[in-house]
Amino acid sequence: MALQPPSPQRRFRGFEPASGLLRERIRAAGEKRGFAVTRLLTGWAEIVGEDLARMTRPVKVGYAKEGFGATLTLLVMPAHAPMIQMQLPRIVERVNACYGYSAISRISLTQTAASGFADGQAQFEQTPKPAPAPDPQIRADAERVASGVQDDGLKAALENLAQNFMLRAKSKEGKRR
Repeated sequence: MALQPPSPQRRFRGFEPASGLLRERIRAAGEKRGFAVTRLLTGWAEIVGEDLARMTRPVKVGYAKEGFGATLTLLVMPAHAPMIQMQLPRIVERVNACYGYSAISRISLTQTAASGFADGQAQFEQTPKPAPAPDPQIRADAERVASGVQDDGLKAALENLAQNFMLRAKSKEGKRR
């Protein structure tokens, strides 16, 4: 009896890499927006660098009716647009290196707010604002609440929880007045 090769529909036993499960869906979504190579979407930070990736998002690749050279559309926050404009030749070079040939001849910038469009494509990374220092009285009360706990990690977590609870109660009280 001859051995038959496994059917292509057969799945792995055990754990499967998530990339394998989502590969077809990512490819279909990418092709819908003109991305023949989904690596441009998934590896944007690797292609253009972390500094440019924080300020831009690839949205669409549009191909001309005749000839070569597609247009890559990038979302950018208005404050960063002049800096990105100066970096366009570098971005074109890096994206074409990803494709392996001169696929992109032009880049179009679309300025948008940090919150972006409804489908969440323009979620730019923003530096979080540091939390204000808690009131010394609230801090002392939170330390008093957690004073009997022996474990340092648990004690710190309990102090943090007590501070958050007291701050929230104080802000609700201030709103009622």
